[in-house]
Amino acid sequence: MSNNILFIFEGQKTEKLISDSLFRYFLNENTVVTCAYCTTIYKIHNEFLEDEYLDTFNLVKDLDANKEILKDFKRTDFAQIFMFFDYDGHASNAGDHKLINLLNFFDEETEKGKLYISYPMVEALKHVEDFNTFHILAVACKNFSVYKNTVNKKCLKELKHFNLYNENIWEKVISTHLYKMNQIVNNTYTFPTTIINQLTIFNKQLENHKTLNKTIAILSSFPVFLHDYYGNQELKHRLNEFPH
Repeated sequence: MSNNILFIFEGQKTEKLISDSLFRYFLNENTVVTCAYCTTIYKIHNEFLEDEYLDTFNLVKDLDANKEILKDFKRTDFAQIFMFFDYDGHASNAGDHKLINLLNFFDEETEKGKLYISYPMVEALKHVEDFNTFHILAVACKNFSVYKNTVNKKCLKELKHFNLYNENIWEKVISTHLYKMNQIVNNTYTFPTTIINQLTIFNKQLENHKTLNKTIAILSSFPVFLHDYYGNQELKHRLNEFPH
């Protein structure tokens, strides 16, 4: 089996900017191929209902956006598949029960693929208004539709353009989001000591934020993925190697 990795993104533009920057410092020991599904995660739920044996690779390979990118590949060319989608709670076909089903279904990167969710969407990665208050930063569910504009207006200037992130910025952004993940799940704003799965994060978002006060805590999927991929100690080691 090849050591190639397939990244399936919800969109084509923003996610590609992030991954191109991120891969300068991470996963550069592997061949990573990126493609896009070009719609929300909830459309996949419909595909899943129609076919419980859904072949993730062929699903995206058949899309017009990916035909050129994936034309020379077959499923066995990829050892792992990772999927990055938005929570998108305001989408017309959204449903928390659907996302629970999908997180249970897409839970193994060597098989159907492993799903990662950004709350509320991919722009969460740069949504830091103040590093000292990020632990309490959340967005009201009623404001999801204007979230992108909110982020662009309120995020720190040095975080606005993903393609300009250097090692120092990535170290700070990754650590900050992992602290926030630990805050969401364990109520402790510190670097996590264990791997936390996607379903646990989602359930805590529902329990402590959406159900409680109709908000969602800001959290990016990309740092969480790195924590899973490298493991706790290895990622800490890599982050500490960055110059300060």
